[in-house]
Amino acid sequence: MANKNFGFGTQIRKSPFFDSTVKWGATGFSVYNHMYIPRDFGDPEKNFWNLVKTAILCDVAVERQVEITGPDAYKFIQLLTPRDLTKLAIGQCKYVLITNSDGGILNDPVLLRLAENHFWLSLADSDVLFWAQGVAVNSKLDVKIVEPDVSPLQLQGPNSGEIMVKLFGESIRDLKYYWLREINFDGIPLIVSRTGWSSELGYELYLRDGSKGNKLWEKIMLAGKDFGLQPGHTSSIRRIEGGMLSYHADADINTNPFELGLDRLVSLDSNINFIGKDALKKIKQEGIKRKQVGLEIDCSDLKGPNTTFWTLFSETKKIGKVTSAVFSPRIKKNIALAIVDIEFSQINTELNVQINEEKFKCVVVEKPFFDPKKKITSTSF
Repeated sequence: MANKNFGFGTQIRKSPFFDSTVKWGATGFSVYNHMYIPRDFGDPEKNFWNLVKTAILCDVAVERQVEITGPDAYKFIQLLTPRDLTKLAIGQCKYVLITNSDGGILNDPVLLRLAENHFWLSLADSDVLFWAQGVAVNSKLDVKIVEPDVSPLQLQGPNSGEIMVKLFGESIRDLKYYWLREINFDGIPLIVSRTGWSSELGYELYLRDGSKGNKLWEKIMLAGKDFGLQPGHTSSIRRIEGGMLSYHADADINTNPFELGLDRLVSLDSNINFIGKDALKKIKQEGIKRKQVGLEIDCSDLKGPNTTFWTLFSETKKIGKVTSAVFSPRIKKNIALAIVDIEFSQINTELNVQINEEKFKCVVVEKPFFDPKKKITSTSF
């Protein structure tokens, strides 16, 4: 029987879905944005195959929302991100970066535009609420910034679309990739978006009333029963296959967008003003000194994701580090994301990685490792 006595006090929050996740088999949790997130529903490889073959439901209430409203909300959001938002429509979502004055990445959230001057930043693991409130103090813009009672679930996998039809009817088929819709589901207020952290077809259901968390979870699991839906957790295997970033691992405050190949998210040539613009112009002009790459590691199958950064060598010279690594049972290879000195970033460059006390050969390869054109997530179901 699962241990229900998780917790170290009230400073680490439980999600509105916590009781249901324990009931459905969650036995291990970690902390993300000051909240417990389920990390263990049994074998992670089985969780991966559930995701890519049928569907999984994940408690990602840890993706806390920073809500920005007020007459100057749009101007303020544009100040926070280097991505040009002039074409962001009401009801649309965009993957954005939040940068500081040095061009360092503070977060890589999904931005949702609910109304003309109503936005959510759906966060990776860092305290953007404090950053945004601090920026607002000196911005002279009329905005209100709060963390609302909003908690997302992720329904991901090839059968997720049919489960959504079972839940919400045929009209949900029209929801396009990276768009959102407001839904009242049997008295449960939701924002539903076609997004997710899985590189598979998927949806996020943003619960707007925390008291209804377990009720929502149970309704989704019931609707998914005939479609092979399983309770699950975000899959490190699939997200590394898809080349998706994990903040604090693959990016942090000392990483800039160009090092990660995210130039498309930085608009330096337009008239928009944002924090870090001058610094990013300088970095672009001078050129980056290191770059994120994909690696294949030649060693026995990794037994799980790395829990420390692994040093990379060219002969005896330290030239970078592995940030995320895992064995992919689909590709049947050890794959990794790494950051290396720019001169060692070319495809087919051979390097060595130190894992514990041993060194193994590895080679720089194209990323993402699977579905490079993202056909899975963007096509209709």
